[in-house]
Amino acid sequence: MLKSLSISNYALIDQLHMQPSKGLSMITGETGAGKSIMLGAVGLLLGNRSDTKALLHDDKKCVVEGIFEIGEYGLRGFFENEELDYEETCIIRREISPNGKSRSFVNDTPVLLDFLKVLGAKLMDVHSQHDTLLLGEGTFQLALVDAYAQTNAELSEYRATYKAFKKAKTKYEELKLKAFELQKEADFNQFQLDELSALTLVASEQADLESTQEVLENAEEIKLKINEMLALFQDEQFGVTQGMGQILHGMQGLERLAHKFSDLKERFQSVHIELEDLVDSLSNEESKVEIDFEKLDLIRDRLSKIYQLQKKHGVNSVEELMRIESELADKVFQFQNLDESLVLAEKSLSDTMETMGRAGEKLTSKRKSCFGSFERELQGLLGGLGMENAKILIEHKVISPAASGLDEVELLFSANKGGTPQALKKVASGGEFSRLLFAIKYLMADKMALPTLIFDEIDTGISGEVALQMVRMMKEIATRHQVICITHLPQVAAKGEQHYFVYKDNSSERTVSKIKLLAADERVAELAKMIAGANPSASAVESAKELLLN
Repeated sequence: MLKSLSISNYALIDQLHMQPSKGLSMITGETGAGKSIMLGAVGLLLGNRSDTKALLHDDKKCVVEGIFEIGEYGLRGFFENEELDYEETCIIRREISPNGKSRSFVNDTPVLLDFLKVLGAKLMDVHSQHDTLLLGEGTFQLALVDAYAQTNAELSEYRATYKAFKKAKTKYEELKLKAFELQKEADFNQFQLDELSALTLVASEQADLESTQEVLENAEEIKLKINEMLALFQDEQFGVTQGMGQILHGMQGLERLAHKFSDLKERFQSVHIELEDLVDSLSNEESKVEIDFEKLDLIRDRLSKIYQLQKKHGVNSVEELMRIESELADKVFQFQNLDESLVLAEKSLSDTMETMGRAGEKLTSKRKSCFGSFERELQGLLGGLGMENAKILIEHKVISPAASGLDEVELLFSANKGGTPQALKKVASGGEFSRLLFAIKYLMADKMALPTLIFDEIDTGISGEVALQMVRMMKEIATRHQVICITHLPQVAAKGEQHYFVYKDNSSERTVSKIKLLAADERVAELAKMIAGANPSASAVESAKELLLN
């Protein structure tokens, strides 16, 4: 509910503050005094567009702030989804600066205007004679049926099954698309896989093959070079090995003659040992080098196939070819096992559709069971509002599964005796729409948590017993929900728990609109003026007192 409303620097309003009661508050005032201006300011809290022309003082910003108690509306999840801190006391503020910039805040956190529109619709409902669009919407009419029939449990169950159905359907359709794509590529993938598998690739083999190929291609020259070097080392008369042995013998002689040559002898001895090891290694390598043209041809052939596949697949290593082989094997495996996956997915889709169908039929049955009583109750309420010949019918159609169920409903209405009920947008006038929507809100008042209801002169064009019936219904709604009514009828204004009076103040250089919470005696005086004009008679004052007592 709305705890307080503050408006500053808006149109004719300099400063305005009101704290409506939690039940029924009335607002009256002369035409042009500023009642519609108040609603314009409230509209800013609901996300309506702003205009700098609305500023009273061009050099000051306009601020409209509403403080709401929202604990009963179940909005915690809504706030969490928007990553906003949730508090049961919610402050909405709208600011319009002189340069035209508009900013919106919820609990002092900046928010987008679209968010404010959604939140505002959950907190305030401004009902006027021109409020006709919402009632004509099929989704709104279905929501009315659900609220009246109390289908929360059935609707939750259906939505869970619908979600499972959509998930199963998506999976099945994705598999079908995948099967189509894999089918087109299946033969080519299998060919490529066979081509790679035939090579039985081994990680790092390419470097080994290229090294072996290099040796085999130069085997004769390699053996010749090694043997030439070995001959230089191993010649009995002039070989390096023979000479090194003689030098070592001389070094040993030097050491015996003088100890200072010990280091030189040890250094040479190390070189001698390393040289002998080098000769042994050369001899060993020479023995391993083979001249094998058949093996060379095999290696060349394998490397050629590897190079061809690397070029074909646009890679540079055996490891990358092996990765491609693995991916192709996975695609081939998927294709080979796709029929089974499709069968399982189709069965899952069929099962979830069957479960959803049962839940949908259960929801449909609960909805249809209330049609008769909904029609009768609504017709009875309209009769009390001066529409004795009104007739309401609910037209039902079965539709394809949707998030809201398997049903489409449309309210059909006729205001005149003998008339054929038709869609609301075709037959209802503004005044009829207003009373119809008012009756629906009355009907829903004990079924759901309604936002703060603001009725803007919906009693225009009615009087007498119809007006009294309307205000009695307002009072009953106000036992469960907050109601604010802007009225021009004294018999309606007298029934509020509070009575606010909007007036123009011409005491300063500029006319401004103000609002005043009337005390008991002020209320009598205002009602008397509403009955008899600016200078009410004593009988008008008595009539005003009587209205307040009854």
